[in-house]
Amino acid sequence: MNIAIQVDAPPLRLDAAGALRVGQSRVMLELVIRAYQDGATPEAIVQSYPSTTLADVYGVIAYYLRHRSDIEQYLAERERQAEQTQRRIESSQRDLSDIRSRLLARPGA
Repeated sequence: MNIAIQVDAPPLRLDAAGALRVGQSRVMLELVIRAYQDGATPEAIVQSYPSTTLADVYGVIAYYLRHRSDIEQYLAERERQAEQTQRRIESSQRDLSDIRSRLLARPGA
């Protein structure tokens, strides 16, 4: 007897910016995994991100549990990129304290 079993790939897709998204939603993998790590159930995660499906969230969590070190490495890299972007934005913004001081010194302020 031959039984054909289909093995599904994890419901993840890589977007143009290099972020992994869950299923066909725009929800990033890190949001689902961090919610799961914080104790949220798959059902609660779907309630928080209604564009996801319960099957996709379960699939992503199962994939995470099987490939924890790979996903943790991906999450660490994404966090490093986010911190780098934050530093770049903060360094390009000029100091606005002088404007704030002048506005507060105006009559009626």
